[in-house]
Amino acid sequence: MDADWTWACRAWEKWTAKHVGSSGKPVKAALLLNYDPTGPSRLLPIVAEEEGTKFTAVDLQPFINFFRRNNLQTEFFSIGPNQYLVTSIHEHWFCARCVNTTQPGGEGVIVMQIGAYLLVSMYDGSVGSASHAMVAVDQFAWHFNRRTH
Repeated sequence: MDADWTWACRAWEKWTAKHVGSSGKPVKAALLLNYDPTGPSRLLPIVAEEEGTKFTAVDLQPFINFFRRNNLQTEFFSIGPNQYLVTSIHEHWFCARCVNTTQPGGEGVIVMQIGAYLLVSMYDGSVGSASHAMVAVDQFAWHFNRRTH
């Protein structure tokens, strides 16, 4: 298990160095959350890794509650001060747009469930930016799944 976690940390560091940052990278911030859907709902999410953000487990509890309720099409959700509306739902991931952004081009988030983790990737911009962010997210998922499954 420790070897797998060591590998996961290296994969995360390699991915974030290439894809996460404020200037010219497709993802402005990312979180990797431990998520056990079979665990008690009173347990707080554990931030396994993060880049470009400073959220605590308490900050993320409303988002985890939203995810557990699985009402993706009918509810807004919050991550920190931002409120999001889901715009696209797929088998293991969904996209959402920030409804209270001050960014002229907008903001969005891609949430992907990868095994026992949730990858939360935030980006600035619209459709083109979302496409670039999705490619980056998909690359991380592919590398992560390749080793852990």
